[in-house]
Amino acid sequence: MQKIAFVFSPQGSQTPGMGKDLHDNLPVCRQVFESANDILGFNLAKLCFNGSEEDLRNTEIAQPALLTTSIAALRALELEGLKPSVVAGHSVGEYAALVAAGALTFEDGVRLVRHRGELMKQAGANADGTMAAIIGLDSEQVKRVVAQAAGSAILDVANYNSPEQTVISGERAAVERACEIAKERGAKRALLLNVSGAFHSRLMAQASAEMERELASIEICAPKTPIVANVTADYVTTPEQIRQALINQLAGSVRWVESIQRMASGGCGVFIEAGIGQALVGMIRRIDGGVTAAAVSDCTSLKSLVDSR
Repeated sequence: MQKIAFVFSPQGSQTPGMGKDLHDNLPVCRQVFESANDILGFNLAKLCFNGSEEDLRNTEIAQPALLTTSIAALRALELEGLKPSVVAGHSVGEYAALVAAGALTFEDGVRLVRHRGELMKQAGANADGTMAAIIGLDSEQVKRVVAQAAGSAILDVANYNSPEQTVISGERAAVERACEIAKERGAKRALLLNVSGAFHSRLMAQASAEMERELASIEICAPKTPIVANVTADYVTTPEQIRQALINQLAGSVRWVESIQRMASGGCGVFIEAGIGQALVGMIRRIDGGVTAAAVSDCTSLKSLVDSR
């Protein structure tokens, strides 16, 4: 029997109305949002359901909103008796994966991503950095583009999203230069992203150091469900491995292609994105056309998944 992997949505997936259907129809999901409100000391649910795109673009709001919506979707899946053999999350989604794996409590997860969002916003304000998606070149070609464009500037590969989509991150001028070089080398598109900083690059080094101090005070348990980490594209099994992976993740690459390949090679044939949107579903289908990928973000998509099994 094929193993099931639960994967959790990245920043950029957030959208007004996120989680509302789950909240309104399933008491266990409503409880997740009410708990997040209590932990944060403000009405996160109201921002998720009624906030504007601009409200949700704020990193310190987007990250707890995504975690909370992801865990609400997880609870809905659990109600239907669906449990994962392995979990992973893309960037901030890794925190939801750790909650799903039993390595972090939901309460600590919400506090951590709120703080993570604040640190990333501050790091973005302190440096003129940005990100861009390069589409139509493979990762090795993108690495060569980065090497040529960087010069003495900070420019890194941020996300290996799919075989033909790689995100770069760093100082704005270097990112813009890399986009031009990528187009000259045959990229289908090279798009600057609407982000508040150069996430997953060395410009996040100070945020990473601050996050290390924050994580030192948090209890992390050995995961009850296997989890694949972004920065290693491999399983992390001890609290210290998890803590180090989260520290390194802020300024390191999200190795999503390898992560999916790692899970698929271990027998995972079904991937369920729990959260909002289908960003990961699209990536997974491009990484491995032989697996099944579906998303659950509301009661309709949940019923569709259950009926298809």
